Amino acid sequence: MAQSLPQAGTVAELGEFALIDHIIAGLPSSPAVSLGPGDDAAVFLVNGSAVTSVDIFVEGVHFRRDWSEPFDIGRKCVAAAYADLEAMGAVGVALLIGLALPGDVPQLWAGQFSAGVRAEADRAGAALVGGDISSASQIMVSVTAVGQSDGLAPVTRAGARPDQVVAVCGRLGWAGAGLTALARGFRSPKAVVDTHRCPRVPYGQGRVAALAGASAMIDVSDGLLADLGHIAVASNVTIALDSKSFDVAEPVRAVAAATGRDPLDFVLTGGEDHALAATFRLGDVPEKWAVVGQVLPPPEDETAPAVLVDGIAWPSSAPGYSHF
Repeated sequence: MAQSLPQAGTVAELGEFALIDHIIAGLPSSPAVSLGPGDDAAVFLVNGSAVTSVDIFVEGVHFRRDWSEPFDIGRKCVAAAYADLEAMGAVGVALLIGLALPGDVPQLWAGQFSAGVRAEADRAGAALVGGDISSASQIMVSVTAVGQSDGLAPVTRAGARPDQVVAVCGRLGWAGAGLTALARGFRSPKAVVDTHRCPRVPYGQGRVAALAGASAMIDVSDGLLADLGHIAVASNVTIALDSKSFDVAEPVRAVAAATGRDPLDFVLTGGEDHALAATFRLGDVPEKWAVVGQVLPPPEDETAPAVLVDGIAWPSSAPGYSHF
């Protein structure tokens, strides 16, 4: 896992090509990869349709070096990118990383970041097949995740139908609570802070949902209300959530109590947990998924909210994160 990088010195002192050599040294391959790192492009095969997603991570926006270790930053970048493939019901195949960083970044930081990338790629079942490195004034990471449909039609946001139920799989509100704690200068509760540093994607459950007949699905990256709103708009439906169906974890409640905030607000509007939300016929909901609401016909009033909580709009300043 790039452990051969020196323990001292900067990436500028090491140089671009030596850094690349250290990062790709001993990379495991995959049966789908016929040509990995070391050439102008990687070559791999997919079963069925290719499913791809690109995510960009910017220092100071998506992560802070004083809050997260480089190993966790590497893991987080891969996890967030591969959650998008999970949301399509795809199977992960390959991963490409673009890394831009200042020349004074320690070589040790780059090595630990690379180790985190490899560790999360292993969890996601993907092979790191290449990428690019550049200098920049701040650290930026671009992750291209490649998956395959493997015989199933990709699950989109546009398939929700009235009389179906809404179900979720994975943690909700943990990363948002962790971010709030860190912003207040705290490093606890450790469980939520660690989830902000690196989300726990429910790998494999997107495929489980697709096989169970999920009609629409999404990765909860910006907040449950915001992301379910994308399904509601794409499917031309209303989504009605039941607040009593959410099991709010104790660490999330602890942060809410310390900050005077409704704990359910973290669950509904907190982003970066990378849980999955999907719609199913009631009898098709998989075992590890929890039903939290239902799909209703679209409102007659086009200005009405697309997602309701206990029959009304959730009283929050924003349903989730927005970059602009």
